Amino acid sequence: MSDLTYKEIDDTVIDTLSPPTAKYWGIIALVFAGLLMGAGCWLYQIFIGVGVAGMNTPVHWGTYLINFVFWVGIAHSGTLISAILHLFRAGWRNPIARAAETMTVFAVCCAGLFPFIHLGRVWLVFYMLPFPNQRTLWPNFQSPLMFDVVAISTYLTVSALFWYTGLMPDLAAIRDRATGTRKRVFTILSLGWTGEQGQWHNYARGYLFFAALATPLVISVHSVVSWDFALSVIPGWHTTIFAPYFVAGAIHSGLAMVLTLLIPLRKIFGYERIITIHVLESVAKTIVFTGLIVGFAYATEIFIAWYSHNIIEMESFWWRAFGDYAIPYWIMVFCNTIAPLFYLFKKVRTNLKLLFTISILVNIGMWYERFVIIIGSVAHGFLPNAWGLYSPTLIEFGIMIGAFCLFFFLFLLFVKHLPSVSMTEMKETLHHGASDDG
Repeated sequence: MSDLTYKEIDDTVIDTLSPPTAKYWGIIALVFAGLLMGAGCWLYQIFIGVGVAGMNTPVHWGTYLINFVFWVGIAHSGTLISAILHLFRAGWRNPIARAAETMTVFAVCCAGLFPFIHLGRVWLVFYMLPFPNQRTLWPNFQSPLMFDVVAISTYLTVSALFWYTGLMPDLAAIRDRATGTRKRVFTILSLGWTGEQGQWHNYARGYLFFAALATPLVISVHSVVSWDFALSVIPGWHTTIFAPYFVAGAIHSGLAMVLTLLIPLRKIFGYERIITIHVLESVAKTIVFTGLIVGFAYATEIFIAWYSHNIIEMESFWWRAFGDYAIPYWIMVFCNTIAPLFYLFKKVRTNLKLLFTISILVNIGMWYERFVIIIGSVAHGFLPNAWGLYSPTLIEFGIMIGAFCLFFFLFLLFVKHLPSVSMTEMKETLHHGASDDG
């Protein structure tokens, strides 16, 4: 990136906002059709009832909670890359920070839908609002549903503010080159940014503040999500390892999604000189590290079940590995712990096809991890007469596909209407590089 100039960075990023092609509209139409299908499935469930889903006794939590945990995990990579690595001044984060922050905001939006979908009678959601009322009802803050509402609303607020703060200088740069209606829109969005020294000073302080505030959210938010499970007494859930286990898994899946999004983005918009192979390699190396942590958590769960000699815990983990859901379990183990190890080889890390393929495998494995955790415990509890099996219905699959389409739809709109790479941070990287060389 050292051979780039400020003008080349501006031109490369702003050129991505040019009028979309027919191919872009075709992709948008396809994704929007999937979004409408998911909305239709949800509407059908609202009219008919939650019984159209595969949830039953004893499996009261199905793919809706699986997808909730999955999307919250995807959201954590944006905070990791943008906040934590910003505090550590890791230069390789700058080309991908904007896309990661945006992914965080959209993934949190997708995650926030699933507690409402799981609720069934979504029009009664106001019962969870803590305000005095004539019904003399008050939310039960010991309910996992309330945990999720607090976690999602907090994380969405901080992530959106962090994302928008970083956008302002770039919005002003686009405003200065735009004309007509577009100029007026970006004038409003840039909030009067002029680039004066005082504004830059306040911007740097504000961005650092949000980075410091967002960093604990990586731990706290997903720890709260893990308490949905860990505070119960169900075998396989009632364990103290869940908080760090969920946090590591969240970052693992989020980093994989970063590669899944950025490799096509790099190719389509000609970002090869900005999002270099070195940057993608750095993400891949971090995935190896998080994959080892996740693998250690899997081994720790099994070891503690054996070491405690708790017959029910031992039976629960044995059933996960060799029972009715053995295939999802071993898919989880391979995709999350074995597949990322191939990133140890430089030939794999520098091959875009292999980078992309393994990132997809990790995302698949992390979805199955949530499946194994949630379904593998409630379907095989304390009493054999209460054991049961669960399989998602077409309605559940339709809603899940709709959520993925919503995520990609929002991201596709973003990359064509707002700068997908932070021009400001890229210029800072060049500046520091030039001073270091000198």
